[in-house]
Amino acid sequence: METLIAFLQQHSSILAILAIVFVFSYPAVALLFHHSKPSELPPGTLGWFPHLLQNLSFLAPHPSNSRGYFLEHNIQRYGPIFKCHLYGHPAIVSCDGDFNSFILQQEDRLVEVSYPSNVQRVLGDLSLLVVTGDLHKRLRGTLLNFFAGVKAPNSSFLAHIEENAVQVMLSWATKKTIKFCEESRKFTFGVLAKEALSLGPEDAAFIEMFHNFKSFIKGLASLPINIPGTAYAKAIHARHRIKVIMESLIQQREGRGEAKWDELKMDFLDVLLAHDHLSKEEIVSLVMDLLVGGQETTTMFIATVVKFLSDHPRALEQLRREHERVGDGRQLQWDDYKQMSFTQDVMKEALRCGNLIKFVCRKSIKPIHYKGFKIPVGWKIIPVFSGVHLDPSRYSNPEEFNPYRWQGDETRGHNGFTPFAGGKRLCPGNEFAKLETAVFLHHLVLNFSWTPLKDTDCPMSVPYLDFEHGFPIAIKRISPSD
Repeated sequence: METLIAFLQQHSSILAILAIVFVFSYPAVALLFHHSKPSELPPGTLGWFPHLLQNLSFLAPHPSNSRGYFLEHNIQRYGPIFKCHLYGHPAIVSCDGDFNSFILQQEDRLVEVSYPSNVQRVLGDLSLLVVTGDLHKRLRGTLLNFFAGVKAPNSSFLAHIEENAVQVMLSWATKKTIKFCEESRKFTFGVLAKEALSLGPEDAAFIEMFHNFKSFIKGLASLPINIPGTAYAKAIHARHRIKVIMESLIQQREGRGEAKWDELKMDFLDVLLAHDHLSKEEIVSLVMDLLVGGQETTTMFIATVVKFLSDHPRALEQLRREHERVGDGRQLQWDDYKQMSFTQDVMKEALRCGNLIKFVCRKSIKPIHYKGFKIPVGWKIIPVFSGVHLDPSRYSNPEEFNPYRWQGDETRGHNGFTPFAGGKRLCPGNEFAKLETAVFLHHLVLNFSWTPLKDTDCPMSVPYLDFEHGFPIAIKRISPSD
């Protein structure tokens, strides 16, 4: 999730260059203490001079439906598993689907999560992304229980999702153009703020949290220089402000007493407060994990689907016909969602080409033996999902958006499709993200036509997913005669 490129564009000073060299160079001396024979390691380059260049190349922006120069160059030269320097450490980069799946299943046995320090400082020590062992299991279980309630017969999830989609689109009535990413972000944040905190767009806490989350997300992709004005410093401040708001909401709930507990009206915060085994710090972190992961990931997911559909009118028309057959103008039900088979194909293909999660970071805690290679203890291991999703040996014309490939044999029989990671750290809200996206698409394709205003504004891996210009589109409501 960390990128240097945005920082360099904004801060092209000597200080930035010195900071980059410092962050990515000082741990290289650790290489002197690794004693594995060169022949036991995957092929690659570990020299001192290419160290900084490898990091810059790995993090360089490129369209999300391409593997980028760094991966293409190294795969052609060394194969899908190779060694290099990344994030100040000797690392094994993998674009091998089988090895990636193996690593994802070895959490707490052979590997543990290991992200750069700036990610942990911004997210906090209790974030699900960085905690390990029993603490991760306990906190993740709490979040899974929340998402399990989506399909409960008395759940209001689906109704709230649809209500927020309609509300956002009603605001387009007098607009001819919109920045789609911003509108999608309003929708996803609105859904989660309602379910997690019972907040609506009119609430002051909602407005302040929405504003701060923008700075918070940008800080995840910044160099860890805590100087006023930098993205990193703004992110630290934004997290503090969000925490203050959360603590205020918790204090208000605790002041209401036992009369507040109505299971049919409980939001996520109520559920967390009902658990005696959770500290206030853990409650704040869990709500932030829900908002961070659920908002930005789903925002980019929806924007990516809409962008790819914009360039493929045949698929868009088929999707529109499918949605004309469900709902019949009434409130959507679970059975309607289950009928959206082509929508599922479109979403899977957008995930394959969009690569919401490009890679994850792990560290070996025991020697790893795989396909004749030996990876020493303490090495970074970076499974790159986009390297598998865009592998021409797995997919024909892999850079092409083609939802119809999911209706044939091409996508069967291999385990290389991991758009939401996997193993113990499979994104707990992945099904919820798909549901949100399908409901939003339902109302979009039935009521609007659109045209991208910048053909070159495509989903970019930087390495997190983003649109440089926010994906501006011209929007027009479809009349019944159309």
